[in-house]
Amino acid sequence: MIVARSSTVVGISDGARQRPAPLLQPYVRWYEGYRLTGFPPGQHLGLSSPDLTVVLSLDRPVDITRAAAPGQQPGRFTALASGLTTSAVTIAHDGNQHGIQLALTPAGARALLGVPTSALGAWVVELDDLLGPDAQELLERIAATPGWQERFAVLDGVLTRRLLEARDTAQMDARVAHAWQQLVARPGTAVRDVADDLGWSRRYLTARFTAELGITPKESARIARFDRSKAMLRRPAARLSEVAVQCGFYDQSHLAREWREFAGVPPSRWRQDEVFPFVQDSDA
Repeated sequence: MIVARSSTVVGISDGARQRPAPLLQPYVRWYEGYRLTGFPPGQHLGLSSPDLTVVLSLDRPVDITRAAAPGQQPGRFTALASGLTTSAVTIAHDGNQHGIQLALTPAGARALLGVPTSALGAWVVELDDLLGPDAQELLERIAATPGWQERFAVLDGVLTRRLLEARDTAQMDARVAHAWQQLVARPGTAVRDVADDLGWSRRYLTARFTAELGITPKESARIARFDRSKAMLRRPAARLSEVAVQCGFYDQSHLAREWREFAGVPPSRWRQDEVFPFVQDSDA
């Protein structure tokens, strides 16, 4: 488990990050606990990621002022889940946030949430709409448990129970899962090469892929590339030109265009405006 605590001139960050129990690791990439206090009020951008997001708020509800899904109205959520998107979510805050975020794989959507990733799309939904009483159990037990490691153990217990109960339900198609893995984990992989590897036409791959994940194969590769650039840009010394080259953009202008589309702001502006530190910065 990675534990991080930092204090700046504008606020205090306390948190931890941990991999789930081995049985859950194909479905959940990590747990991240965070407690951020004393920062200036403002807006935080929830950016595109290859992971589905689950958030359990342990203090104030998450106040979403602009959703990624067209037509979704602003809302406040104590526990939420969201799918894959190429647009940012805007979250208003008073300078304080306290909760746990989970990064789910697409396989985890079916195994733990009971739906394919495409059923969520870009929408943010109440977690109890998916987990039922388990969502309230998680919130109550975690809120009553001191310490990040103990809270993560609660997650392990409840999610493992759900996984075992869901063993007979439909699983993500192994060929679509393989295509996802190739496009997300291997930078520069061409969609046509993945289709050829599966013995499918590109059109058929796109249809099967989109039906399961809610995004196209090309969009998944772009999201993964954007996410890699986001991780690099968290490092203060990272230069935009170097990030563009290492992440597979044509050039710095291409990087800036993708950021404007995905985040609504250029990367330099995001680095300037994002005041919240992140636990993952400690091992970047």
